[in-house]
Amino acid sequence: MSMQGRISRAGGTRIKRALGVQTALEWAFRVEKAQLELPLPQDVTEEGFGFGLEYVLIQRAILGCKIDGGQHKIGSYTHEDAEVIAACVAGIPDAMGGKRMAIRVAELARAGLTPDWMPGAVPRCVPVEVKRNQHGERATTIVVGTARLLTRGRWRTIEVLACPVTFSPHPRQIESARRAYDDWWQALGWIRDGLIAGGMLREFEVTAAMPKARPWLASPCK
Repeated sequence: MSMQGRISRAGGTRIKRALGVQTALEWAFRVEKAQLELPLPQDVTEEGFGFGLEYVLIQRAILGCKIDGGQHKIGSYTHEDAEVIAACVAGIPDAMGGKRMAIRVAELARAGLTPDWMPGAVPRCVPVEVKRNQHGERATTIVVGTARLLTRGRWRTIEVLACPVTFSPHPRQIESARRAYDDWWQALGWIRDGLIAGGMLREFEVTAAMPKARPWLASPCK
């Protein structure tokens, strides 16, 4: 059954489809083409996990209608649950990255991607520069000093050469990628909790399922 599948009914009771938060986000942004409504009202400072949903509820009550987001999909309809999910994403607090994180979450969901945490990456010592010619390749060297050497009874001055090296990928690069993954994971947890607590989704139910936390700790490639 596709993510756009119809909701079945049993005895008149609406049966909601259960989705993990990452799947729900991909459905909202990739399938339904939901749009983030940014920026949020500047006079609202609450950062509780229900803020995004609470704001949507208030606005819906004031307007007396459902969320207006379909204008972004000319000639088509954006599912109301997708708009609720987008509104929750837009409410990510500044402590978790705010608007920048909201955009990141939406972009990844729209592309159906998970942040690259550089699986299997191990820093290796490599030359800073390598020169290639018809004889092959060799590491570039630089002069780091001079030395005097007695050869055949005569003192000669020779250059002391060294090969500059670096680590690739750099440990800081790996650390940055994995910190970014962890920040994204924390944001998804916040969205999940908000959607569950808000209870505003009419045809879907967000479960507690989450992507792997710090998958590099359990990766055999580590």
